[in-house]
Amino acid sequence: MKYELDGKDYIVDIIRKNNKNTYVRIKDDLTIQVTTNYFASKKDIKGVLDRNQDFLRNNLYKKTKEIEKKEEFYYLGKKYGIVIVPTFEKLELSDNKIYVNDIKTLEKWLKKETIRIFEERLEYNYNRFEENIPFPKLRIRSMKTRWGVCNRKNLTVTINSALIRESIDAIDYVIIHELSHLVHFNHSSAFWQTVGKYFPKYKQIRKELRE
Repeated sequence: MKYELDGKDYIVDIIRKNNKNTYVRIKDDLTIQVTTNYFASKKDIKGVLDRNQDFLRNNLYKKTKEIEKKEEFYYLGKKYGIVIVPTFEKLELSDNKIYVNDIKTLEKWLKKETIRIFEERLEYNYNRFEENIPFPKLRIRSMKTRWGVCNRKNLTVTINSALIRESIDAIDYVIIHELSHLVHFNHSSAFWQTVGKYFPKYKQIRKELRE
């Protein structure tokens, strides 16, 4: 099934289950996924989509921006153009360009930078805390839906590797957020007071990370 919105056709992926409600979401390839019951007709589904066009527009826009950003190279919140120069022995940053001999070299460099910067920012922000909290182990991995995770049982803080694409402020906010969970393992007002104590503009960064 296809659905036209603002002059553009989108593929609709229909999943039928034994449930009463109908759910709509946008997949990574801009497919509109509709989860509904076995008896819903295509006319019914089109009606649901027609009634939720604002939701579709907003989420298609956000997903399109995500795709565009993933296809571009960002490092610490700044976009760089990649220039492949086979004769270069070392990677070089110059203004808005990165000069490198091949993509593998760039990937290795970015992985090392991610570890170095995340470790430095974790230690820096940990030392700012006045509360008596243990120093957690740092884990870095790719995550689809979260920027960071705190595990108090294992005393680990896991940071999304994609955060290296964002600004130092964003990295600091996520680390402070997770460290604050070692003080308050919830999202209570006391927790947010702790976050705000060490990162006053957290609301601004939270908004930017959600866009």
